[in-house]
Amino acid sequence: METPFPPFEPNGPNDSARGPRLREIPLRLVVPNLITILAICAGLTGIRLAFESRYELAVIMVLLAAFLDGIDGRIARLMKATSKFGAQMDSLADIVNFGVAPALVVYVFALDSARSIGWIAALIYAIAAGLRLARFNVMAERENRAPWQSEYFVGVPAPAGAMLVLLPVYLGFLGLTEDRTFAYISSAYTILIAFLLISRLPVWSGKSEGSRLRRDLVLPLMLGVVLYVALLMSFTWEVMVFTVIVYLLSLPFGARKWRLKYGTLTIEEPGDGDDDIGRHI
Repeated sequence: METPFPPFEPNGPNDSARGPRLREIPLRLVVPNLITILAICAGLTGIRLAFESRYELAVIMVLLAAFLDGIDGRIARLMKATSKFGAQMDSLADIVNFGVAPALVVYVFALDSARSIGWIAALIYAIAAGLRLARFNVMAERENRAPWQSEYFVGVPAPAGAMLVLLPVYLGFLGLTEDRTFAYISSAYTILIAFLLISRLPVWSGKSEGSRLRRDLVLPLMLGVVLYVALLMSFTWEVMVFTVIVYLLSLPFGARKWRLKYGTLTIEEPGDGDDDIGRHI
């Protein structure tokens, strides 16, 4: 039966293809999109749980959303199921999982006592996350990518920002007094993380194809990962606080490594000034 709606095309319309209007789609193309949808559900559920004062579950759901959002693209590549539709879906999910959900959870838990200042801090973070993701998408679409793009992010990546901005919540779970002073300090910290998201600070990504690990360090590294996961399961919030502190302390070392290799701390993005970044942001 003819309908006014076009059939689902993961890679966009293909007018040159012939055949019936309704064509079967391989299941492998749907799986990554289902994971992305589950990530959105987790992020939104985290917001609901925060408003119900079930904060620990709320944080777990936000972190789960970040995890699912981080693996859907990798699963799509492994299954050879990448598509334009999936890329757009993943991009839209990022602003919920890495921007809106963490901002609202930290606001309800810690920033609410600061009143308008706390809300402004949450808004600044959410908007900064959106700008960060828009810049990343524009840079990723360029055909001619700079050599440093395989090694460094421009600014703190949005998934890491979501983990970092929840530090006041982790501290609250450990018994830190949640008074108005704590709310003001948390608001300032939230704005700091927002600045790190949109900054031009070179942040080592660890995804360089040239990265190598000495053979004698493989087993100790694997044991270290097992130990970290075990501690995370047993002392969740203490380990999360430790992780955030280590990550923040590592940022100057990544910038120093950039300076030694490229001779400058200023990342010149291809086409700065009148390129697509200016028009999109």
